[in-house]
Amino acid sequence: MNLEKYYNLEGSKLSFSRQQASDFAKSVAGDFNPIHDTESKRFCVPGDLLFSVIIQHYGLRQTMGFSFSGMVSDDVTLILPEVNAREISVYDDHDKKYLDVSTNGTHSQNSGLIESLSRNYVEFSGHTFPHVLVPLMKQNNIMINTDRPLVIYDHMRISLDTLDIDSVDLELSESIFRLYGKRGDVALNYDLRCNGEAIGKGQKKMVLSGLREFDQTRIDELVETYNARKNRYLNGG
Repeated sequence: MNLEKYYNLEGSKLSFSRQQASDFAKSVAGDFNPIHDTESKRFCVPGDLLFSVIIQHYGLRQTMGFSFSGMVSDDVTLILPEVNAREISVYDDHDKKYLDVSTNGTHSQNSGLIESLSRNYVEFSGHTFPHVLVPLMKQNNIMINTDRPLVIYDHMRISLDTLDIDSVDLELSESIFRLYGKRGDVALNYDLRCNGEAIGKGQKKMVLSGLREFDQTRIDELVETYNARKNRYLNGG
């Protein structure tokens, strides 16, 4: 995956250009959320990229939780603390917190395992919209604001029975939607597998805002626009 080309690290200072973050979202995660476009006024670095950088930098533990508390833009410089602790908080150089990482269990720096987990975990983002979110929204008769769609990560979690493996595959096991007025969240639960054997579980939880009554026509237009943007990118347009 050559993750290093998608971020800049000088000592403990971590940053991302718009192009780096956008390229990761599209070429690695298959995520064409407009907030990852270089020209977006609401641009933010993909949570999947932060997840991947953290486990590459600190290594992998059997249980890891990632809680996001801020949207990282290209003008943000994060400070990665030089700690050997099970709880890590990541702030920027103005002391604003963006991420909490909790860990437990044995530790591994197996680069092959870390790359396999990162790649397969983030590739599922490319399937979230429209394949998972649209049926969930239709089922619950709600939808995001199609003029200003905003779907962001709240947290990620992985739990592995063992780290004595070289690869990890993911299989979506359950999708849960919860509504809170004009906001809601979607929890995507995964089975983690190695050579077909279940070896753990994972979850991605996303926050949806600006919710309103489901409109099939508007959703169809949003999906058509999303797929057109994806096809243009894949075809070099």
